[in-house]
Amino acid sequence: MTALKTYEGSDIKNVALAGHGHCGKTSLVAAMLYTTGATNRLTRVDDGNTITDHDEEEIDRKFTISTALTTAEWHKKKINLIDTPGFNIFLNDTRGAMAAADSAFILVDAVSGVEVQTEKVNAFADEYRLPRAFVINRLDRDRASFERAVDSLHARFGRNSIPIHLPIGEEKNFRGLVDLITMQAFFYTPDGNGIGQEGPIPDDLAEAAQLAHEELIEMVAEGNDELMEEFFAEGTLPAEHIIAGLKDSIAADKVFPILAFSALRNIGTDRLIDFALEYFPAPTCRPSAVGTLEKAPRAVRDHEPLSVFVFKTVADNFSGRVSYLKVASGVLKNDTVLINSRTGQPEKLSHIGVLQGKNLNPVTELRAGDIGAVAKLKDTLTGDTLHDKSAPVAIPAVELPEPSIAYAILAKSRNDEDRMGHAIHKILEEDPGLRFYRDPQTKEFLLAGNGQQHIEIIVSRLRRKYHVDVELHAPKIPYRETIRGNADVQGRHKKQTGGHGQFGDCWIRVEPLPRGSKFEFHNETFGGSVPRQFIPAVEKGIIEAAANGYLAGYPMVDFKVTLYDGSYHDVDSSEMSFKMAARKAYKAAMAVAKPTLLEPVMKVEVRAPVEFAGDLMGDMNSRRGRISGTDIIGTDQILKAEAPMSEMLTYQNDLTSITQGRASFHMEFSHYDYVPSLQADKIIAAAKAARAGEVEEEE
Repeated sequence: MTALKTYEGSDIKNVALAGHGHCGKTSLVAAMLYTTGATNRLTRVDDGNTITDHDEEEIDRKFTISTALTTAEWHKKKINLIDTPGFNIFLNDTRGAMAAADSAFILVDAVSGVEVQTEKVNAFADEYRLPRAFVINRLDRDRASFERAVDSLHARFGRNSIPIHLPIGEEKNFRGLVDLITMQAFFYTPDGNGIGQEGPIPDDLAEAAQLAHEELIEMVAEGNDELMEEFFAEGTLPAEHIIAGLKDSIAADKVFPILAFSALRNIGTDRLIDFALEYFPAPTCRPSAVGTLEKAPRAVRDHEPLSVFVFKTVADNFSGRVSYLKVASGVLKNDTVLINSRTGQPEKLSHIGVLQGKNLNPVTELRAGDIGAVAKLKDTLTGDTLHDKSAPVAIPAVELPEPSIAYAILAKSRNDEDRMGHAIHKILEEDPGLRFYRDPQTKEFLLAGNGQQHIEIIVSRLRRKYHVDVELHAPKIPYRETIRGNADVQGRHKKQTGGHGQFGDCWIRVEPLPRGSKFEFHNETFGGSVPRQFIPAVEKGIIEAAANGYLAGYPMVDFKVTLYDGSYHDVDSSEMSFKMAARKAYKAAMAVAKPTLLEPVMKVEVRAPVEFAGDLMGDMNSRRGRISGTDIIGTDQILKAEAPMSEMLTYQNDLTSITQGRASFHMEFSHYDYVPSLQADKIIAAAKAARAGEVEEEE
């Protein structure tokens, strides 16, 4: 591929491709690259040769795991395409990528219609105020229906989603589309170059096309008084007025066009590219999302001070750390030194380029609004902002939810153990949704992620990429402890030795807090009953004691401690003495404050054929699940429920068994709730037995 030239921000489109898994995002990127001449053949996911699904895991599993970037040039403009994952366990990556985009194509399967993750990625687009269009893909498949897919979009997102295409032909006879803006028809050759040949609208579509054209005009005119007056006066609008009004409505998130497409047969690709260039805003036309340290927002302009936002990090065996970045303002050139707003340390950007999948093609500069990458930054991670030393700026990082499930991970050999820490550290840089930590109670190393498959893919990547073999053990449920009652107690620590003694005395009130409040400490002492320098020691003593819980060794949360009285000794009192007194006060309080266990509760959504609804509801009830609602989409039922994490660990296999593999589900952490007494007694007994076993081993 020839070297890319430098583009002005006004000639750039940053487009994220998002949607439910297996809806054809990677295939759309492949079709766009082929149609624009960026590749010399139409690559396919099934063949394992696409530009953006280049990781071995992605090739084997045939779905996107990690966001990938690629670039196409069309009519002297540049399109940065951001191919994102579509399965729930990898949506953290999608959310981060959409924060860097300026528009989005949200793909919808013509057979399945709107699916679970379609709603999720559309919510991300709402969050970042991204102008978007829905692309109904796979119209060439058996049982594909453009009309049914449109109905599902209307049902989920409202009537503001409006077709601007009508497909010509159905299923295997899908061969083209009608452009409802210009009222032109375009016909394609299957597996062709993606360029449509203009022709007359087929007679059997003429009436439907005219009705759809009029509906589109009404929708565009609704948001514009001048167009509405013209529409009432003339009964229609000329194409140039429709285009102008539609462009304004898309930019204002008032209208969401629906386009027809087949990635596999390369039908409609040129119309999608033309649509992106015509209707999606350039980054310089978007309101600044930069949270500056100055009074005025910083515009996406070349003349502004340089700032760069890193939205993804990849560990490459050859290039080292590769940081995906967006130039938020200014012009980025090679060998520029910028300051990391998080660390305060300088970073030299010596190897900037644009990505074509896994290949980093060097460029001399990137203008404001452009997307690229840089290799070998020292301390910069995902979510960091790099800025000019004289003009500080901080762009808000994407806030990601905590992982929903954790597995104990154990190296298979001493060599694997030596390499495991370094390898996992590299993977953590790539995937901020992971956590790796040591359980202070069990002494086990835990790897936490968004689901079983997420963790299994990480284990496979450890083996393939870093040659580290590990074993996974049953996931650990992150129970918590809390209190349901109040306590008013004294903690007194007194110890006399040969020299100075130890003396600390504190009176505390303990009371429960609302769920999610964690811990609060208040000081209401007066008259120096507890000297000021010892008050932090009281708080620290309680925090340290709470980390080990009271009932079963799980962290104590959602409680408030008020220190209101105490006493001290001029010679024998110290920070350690008051810390020990606080620990004793904590234990005394827990004995009377009705301590109880909390368990993580997951929000679960299951999609399955209607005939399995009764079995699935019964199974969910057996898992202590609470069904919150149901919905019907076509022949499928959506079951929404909340269930304890401990009851959902085997759900994937059980769901496959119940539905013969015809169902799918996703779950995410919702909240913590009380553990029923019967289950709590078992958990506490198991924890005590485990601690007793550890003591025996030590002896």
